[in-house]
Amino acid sequence: MPAKAGDKHRQSQTGPSGGKAVPPRAAKSVSKKRDEDVSTEGGEGVDEHVTARTLVKPPDQLELTEAELKEEFTRILTANNPHAPQNIVRYRFKKRAYRPVRYVDQMAVHFSLNGNMILKDSDEGRRQSVKLSAAAEKAPTAGTSEEAEIKDEESAGDTQAAGEKEAKEAGAAEVAEADEAEEPPPLRMKEQKLANQFNFIERATRTLDNPLRDRACQPEPTPCKDFSATANQWKIYDAYEEELQKMERSKEKEKPKAQIAKKEEDKKKGIKLTSLDLQSDDITKISKVAKIMERMVNQNIFDDIAQDFKYFEDASDEYRDQQGTLLPLWKFQYEKTKRLAVTAISWNPKYKDLFAVGYGSYDFMKQGQGMLLLYSMKNPSFPEYVFNSVSGIMCLDFHNDRPYLVAVGFYDGNVAIYNLKKATSQPSYKSSVKSGKHTEPVWQVKWQKDDIDNNLNFFSVSSDGRIVSWTLVKNELVHTDVIKLSVEGTTRQGPEGLQLQTLGCGTAFDFHKKIDYLFLVGTEEGKIYKCSKTYSSQFLDVFEAHHMAVDSVSWNPYHLKVFISCSSDWTVKIWDHTVKTPMFVFDLNSAVGDVAWSPYSSTVFAAVTTDGKAHVFDLSINKYEALCTQLVVAKKKNKITHIQFNPVYPVVIIGDEQGHVTSLKLSPNLRKMPKAKKGQEVKKGPEVEIPKLDKLLNLVRDPEINGGK
Repeated sequence: MPAKAGDKHRQSQTGPSGGKAVPPRAAKSVSKKRDEDVSTEGGEGVDEHVTARTLVKPPDQLELTEAELKEEFTRILTANNPHAPQNIVRYRFKKRAYRPVRYVDQMAVHFSLNGNMILKDSDEGRRQSVKLSAAAEKAPTAGTSEEAEIKDEESAGDTQAAGEKEAKEAGAAEVAEADEAEEPPPLRMKEQKLANQFNFIERATRTLDNPLRDRACQPEPTPCKDFSATANQWKIYDAYEEELQKMERSKEKEKPKAQIAKKEEDKKKGIKLTSLDLQSDDITKISKVAKIMERMVNQNIFDDIAQDFKYFEDASDEYRDQQGTLLPLWKFQYEKTKRLAVTAISWNPKYKDLFAVGYGSYDFMKQGQGMLLLYSMKNPSFPEYVFNSVSGIMCLDFHNDRPYLVAVGFYDGNVAIYNLKKATSQPSYKSSVKSGKHTEPVWQVKWQKDDIDNNLNFFSVSSDGRIVSWTLVKNELVHTDVIKLSVEGTTRQGPEGLQLQTLGCGTAFDFHKKIDYLFLVGTEEGKIYKCSKTYSSQFLDVFEAHHMAVDSVSWNPYHLKVFISCSSDWTVKIWDHTVKTPMFVFDLNSAVGDVAWSPYSSTVFAAVTTDGKAHVFDLSINKYEALCTQLVVAKKKNKITHIQFNPVYPVVIIGDEQGHVTSLKLSPNLRKMPKAKKGQEVKKGPEVEIPKLDKLLNLVRDPEINGGK
């Protein structure tokens, strides 16, 4: 009986036989539509929508005419923020200047809220997923109960009529029967969304060429710098040089570390270090102190000479009738230079007690090695610097502005530059066959002013007849032939009708003290050429000066027109370069090796002869004879080669062929200064020295003046 009743109820729900069942939600919507149709047909609820709307006029409203109502007031509404600044200035890296910002952000934020989103791939996202999976494994039945509750809620929502309770019971019975007949489906867990998690993939990349954007949201440009360079031979060479220097520095730094490690290993092995190894490191640490102590010991040893140098003045000069003497002071000698001759002497322009001596040989049959020594009057027993050379040194010169640079000329035709700051015994820069060295000995070198590019520059003269300008460019000596000396009347007929001209042999030269381009050149033929740097093929003037080789030429340090020359023909001559004949001629009865002007007077000069004598002249006192003629070298085989005045002290240094350098002090008669008048200061310098020499030259030019004196 209950089963049949259930069947009847099922038929009533599903409709007539053979038809489709209507779901309960559709039936509910159909009944609702019918109710609405009935209500509209009956006219209920029509007044609420059709009733007319009456305008309510406020009591304070203005009454305007039609013209006033038709008048239009145009106003533009903008979204600009009135509080946004209009004068912001920022630095533009591209323009390298501060520029005003044209576009200002006008957006006003009234509300903002920071979210708590978590990236799934982050650490926090992984922790949440692990926690949820662990909780699901602990409670597997929770999913079935939740599914049942969801199904009950859906069935309860679909059925609202009270008469449907029986149908529910019948349906539940059928479901139970079906469950018993079929196997239960596998349990599925409901996917739960993790709290505050999201997925994000960054696809954009920032490049130099950014896409076009609104200027208001553009970021500030990254700071950048343009670099451009031209690769040429010099720059590539400099790059290699810098790399080599870095490698050398690194090796030098590694050397002390290796030495320390070696000492530690030797200590471990029980090997005793020799005394020399221990002393090498100690001497470098106390070298400066040791040098000072050595000078103090020498001053104590030569105390009497030091006292003579500083304080002694020969009182007997008052009774010598204007004659003077040379007082011997120190004698500088070195064991390794005994067989070498002094070929060059030069005082340092900055340190007045320091002078350089070049050693070589004037005998072309006895050529060998040379040496460059630097002595100080504070330590006469040992040289301050020692440099060895493969060829003999024939000349040298200090740089005026850089007193640590010494230009040197060699017998083999090379020139070099020594740097006293470097500890190496080799020259810093040296010429070669490729760089255009001389083919014969270099007899003199002279520093000149730096060129336009501030490169070091010096000149050299040689027996090959070339006067060469050497410029230090990119750590290399670059040569330029200034002039080639030619001998007049020596043109010969060569093969095939060629005209061959014999080149002159330059032996000495000197540059003018004021006029940069003017210089004098003495030759082996006895001629003196007045030349200019700007004329390379023609001489300004030629002086038939001597009958033998010119050994030295020097401009007067005060007078711009006067120069002096000496020769192996026994004579010393003083010239005015505007006159072809000499102003003064002195015969010294022996070949003159060198002559030098004094730095304190325009009329005082000194000369040395091969018979071992030194001669000092003062034209303002005696125009015919020397005030002092003194034997400096006693040996017959020895000869004097060079002489130089100290720029500050009343001292001369003289070199000979035995490698000795002797210093001598001038007596008061040899350095007389003008006497001071009462109430007046003694004037010094060119203002006094130039008129003093001019007066003598005028007497020579016009002998009839002043009664023919």
